[in-house]
Amino acid sequence: MRYAITTTVDAPFDQTLAATRDALADQGFGVLTEIDLAATLKAKVGADIAPQVILGACRPQLAEQAVAVEASIGLLLPCNVVVRADGDDGRTIVEAVDPGMMVGVTGNEGLQAVAQEADTRLRAALEAIPTHIA
Repeated sequence: MRYAITTTVDAPFDQTLAATRDALADQGFGVLTEIDLAATLKAKVGADIAPQVILGACRPQLAEQAVAVEASIGLLLPCNVVVRADGDDGRTIVEAVDPGMMVGVTGNEGLQAVAQEADTRLRAALEAIPTHIA
């Protein structure tokens, strides 16, 4: 099962992270949570990984529609968007969870319209990231 929407950006991590936040906002997503995975793993287990941040993105209108169809859908919310450095060449990978997984995991076809709109908006955000890089 496909579970990610992915793009690679020819820009450094910090610029791409800021551009990702802006592109998500343009599509109506707010960032509810932000986890600096690299810093957390360093602090908790001493691991050194490339910069990587998990953004918990939410478009409230879509979340409300999803909850109305599937009461337990909060288990799969918000939409995680991962921004991670890709080696030493200055490229960054941005991945968003495929909203279609909501339908696949729950088996609730009533979520199809919500998943499709979320998919369209997340893809648009990922495609727009380069335009937000200073």
